[in-house]
Amino acid sequence: MPFNSTNSEKPRASADIRQQGLTFVELIVTVAILSILAMAALPVARFQVKRQNERELRRDLWMMRDAIDKYKDAADRGAFQTKVESQNYPPDLQTLVTGVDVQGKKLKFLRRIPVDPMTGKAEWGMRSMQDDPDSNSYGGQSVFDVYSKSLSTALDGTKYSTW
Repeated sequence: MPFNSTNSEKPRASADIRQQGLTFVELIVTVAILSILAMAALPVARFQVKRQNERELRRDLWMMRDAIDKYKDAADRGAFQTKVESQNYPPDLQTLVTGVDVQGKKLKFLRRIPVDPMTGKAEWGMRSMQDDPDSNSYGGQSVFDVYSKSLSTALDGTKYSTW
């Protein structure tokens, strides 16, 4: 039988067609491997989200505490009048946002009250100078400190409400 190039290519072409695509077993193995990788990645993703929320909580608490301190410093310098029983601390968090009048100008200390990343609400626990440092009840005289109302535990084992 003489060598014919068309005859030698036919079997090769049909072999190439059989080699294209995945078999059912290969597909199942691939899906299983991807599932295992996805399950391993989920805890890492949750950990990262919690860590990001904790960073945001620390930043928000620092920002509000800094605004409270700036309000007190301005009141101590006599920039505006406060109630005697307040000890120059703001009466509430909203006062830090709305501001106070100083010589015809509005002096603001916060742009907005941030949302607590742990509770999803713009509600914060507050303490006045008259409250115990670990108290969860607010006396209402003035705002000396703020804390998260979340009862959850942080990655370091502490409660968010103690930050």
